[in-house]
Amino acid sequence: MTHQHHSPAPGAPAAGSELSLARKASLTSGAGDFVTRATGDVPAVSLSDGPHGLRLPKERGDGGQVDLHSAAPATCFPPAVALGSSWDPQLAGRVAAAIAAEARAHGVHVVLGPGINIKRSPLCGRNFEYFSEDPLVTSEMGGAMVRGLQEAGVGAALKHYAANNQETDRMRVSADIDERPLREIYLRAFERIVRRDRPWSVMSAYNAVNGVPLSENHRLLTDILRTEWGFDGVVMSDWGAVRDRVPALRAGLDLQMPGTGGRTDAEVVAAVESGELDAGALDRSVARLALFARRATAADGAGAGEVSYEAHHELARTAAERCVVLLKNDGGVLPLAPGSGTVAVIGEMARTPRFQGAGSSQVTPTRLDVPLDRLNAAADGASVTFAAGYALPGADAEPEEDLVEEAERLAAGSDTVLLFLGLPAQDESEGFDRDHIDLPEAQVRLLERVVAANPRVVVVLSNGGVVRTAPWHDRVPALVEGWLLGQGGGAALAGVLFGSVNPSGRLAETIPLRLEDSPSHLSFPGEEGHVRYGEGVFVGYRGYDRRGTEVAFPFGHGLSYTTFTYSALTVLPEADGRRLDLRVRVSNTGRRPGREVVQIYSRGPAGSRVARPVRELRGFASVELAPGEEAEVRVSVDRADLAHYSEREARWRVEGGVHHFEAAASSRDIRLTVPVTLEGDPSRILLTGRHTLAEWLEHPVGGPLLAEAFARGRTDDSAGAMADPVMRRFLAGIPLDVIADFPQSSVRPEDVITLSAKVAAEAAGGELPTGDDDE
Repeated sequence: MTHQHHSPAPGAPAAGSELSLARKASLTSGAGDFVTRATGDVPAVSLSDGPHGLRLPKERGDGGQVDLHSAAPATCFPPAVALGSSWDPQLAGRVAAAIAAEARAHGVHVVLGPGINIKRSPLCGRNFEYFSEDPLVTSEMGGAMVRGLQEAGVGAALKHYAANNQETDRMRVSADIDERPLREIYLRAFERIVRRDRPWSVMSAYNAVNGVPLSENHRLLTDILRTEWGFDGVVMSDWGAVRDRVPALRAGLDLQMPGTGGRTDAEVVAAVESGELDAGALDRSVARLALFARRATAADGAGAGEVSYEAHHELARTAAERCVVLLKNDGGVLPLAPGSGTVAVIGEMARTPRFQGAGSSQVTPTRLDVPLDRLNAAADGASVTFAAGYALPGADAEPEEDLVEEAERLAAGSDTVLLFLGLPAQDESEGFDRDHIDLPEAQVRLLERVVAANPRVVVVLSNGGVVRTAPWHDRVPALVEGWLLGQGGGAALAGVLFGSVNPSGRLAETIPLRLEDSPSHLSFPGEEGHVRYGEGVFVGYRGYDRRGTEVAFPFGHGLSYTTFTYSALTVLPEADGRRLDLRVRVSNTGRRPGREVVQIYSRGPAGSRVARPVRELRGFASVELAPGEEAEVRVSVDRADLAHYSEREARWRVEGGVHHFEAAASSRDIRLTVPVTLEGDPSRILLTGRHTLAEWLEHPVGGPLLAEAFARGRTDDSAGAMADPVMRRFLAGIPLDVIADFPQSSVRPEDVITLSAKVAAEAAGGELPTGDDDE
């Protein structure tokens, strides 16, 4: 696939060079709520919320002001919480292309999405907008959406950069994160998408990282995003995220949104005139904004083409079908047989479905498939009856006991119960976090009474964030995770429950037995303006596995109405040594056609010098097979993706040794394992006397030099010390310059200086970090 790079045409004049200072400043803030400013030959850009469908303003007022409380109809596709469970980047790309088509039809140039923040805690109120607890799943799904939008001529705004993992105090809180988890978990998806998929824009988050607000964070916006990763698009702020416009521009933030009526533009002008802000920083932002605006509006006047909302609804339904996760199916309760038996549908959410989250991403759907209606249609003559069972908050209803008694009577007289449970909209939204992960108490009481009346119960969940299923999931034979499925979700659920659709969704996040088991539990959401990411790299399944914590349903889990077996896993390095080619044979050993998601994990070498997860996802692929059919599935893994981030060396590093590659159906359903010996990346630390004996001995250059020095100058005492394993272990953690000061040491202080110089000379030609702890 060819990716567009954002470079001006050769010989093009510097954008905005003819503009006055005031007009340059005006370009760097919005003209209204969702439109940028047109100045000179720089056109205005229309923006819209839309990670899973456009939130289109019904009316525009003077200056581009819009009605934020209502939106015109647009197709509501499954939100990221559901789409992530499809593990299907191609599907995500199709959804994004459809969103782009609707955007162009309405004159929208840039869609504000996708959101690719990591699900650090199940309590985050905005988790429904994010794909996964894993950066690889996030980058594959989010990257596909960026490509789908931009290949259709509509810009993406990758958000929220970075470490925006909670809603509590979201506009002020500092996410305090060590460098390694910041790089490996919270920046990794952004890095992959920026390098590979070239988004036209990135949206900076509200929060601070390590005390520095993102809108003013030069290290993240310039040093890492632009210099390291090569981002050449526009950085825009989240709405209302800019605290001080002048340092934000200096840090690399190009566009403040929304506009402030000229107030902060005047601050920029005054700062340039006083010398507080370098005029070159403003000019660079203006040039990027001009290029961005011309790219975004390039297709204006070319005609947007017809949009088939019926076709888009069918795509929304198809996507929802692939997102449903069958968590449990004891005794083959599902699928139900159309045309026979009696089915009791219980739960107000079957009649009044939740299909999306609340906040800035809320879409007015073009139509809505209601689960109860679609179940009646799919039953094909079977008797389907309904009882509400509970009332949703704010709705007029009968007393709770009357609702429960009606549900009990209906359940007792039916062959099977479909019990629709989930979180009401008031429980999760942008703007606040949850304080528990339980279903509403009334729903749990209903479940207990219904199960007592008829144990043949299928629970169908609707929720944007994880809900606790323990201990009640042991009492029901079947459990379906329906997430929030968009406007086609009702038909998708009916298809899965009655068997016209074979479920193939997989969990993109772990469902814990208890909230307290979550790796982030003790440090979420922080206090007094700071949240400490104390779990480090052990986020999600990485943390549950490392601690050996039992979970309700593991990352990657999902059942099918058929069965699959794996065989013949092989791992071969590609010719250039930069990638590994993994192949595994998958067979459909059941009686139905189905889709299997093959997950590839790796386990790092034994004796690693850094704390590592038990396993980490390295790739995935899916295959659709008829009964009895077998196929080879191939997954390519970048060698670089096996690296951890070394804080001491300030770079990514692959450790040498035996790495184990696993073909799996989930993070806890490992089918095949193959060991592969990989050569590690050499250490780039320039050794000094402050490095320990162990670090010297393990260094590829320093180790042999030090061993030679010991052999050359050893005394009987020092020889005995180095030969004694207990003494060697005692000395291993002592800096070499301290050892050199021991009277009996065979290495003298002057030797340490000489040895350090030799290591530096060996590494000459590259700018390498010293790694000194006290620097």
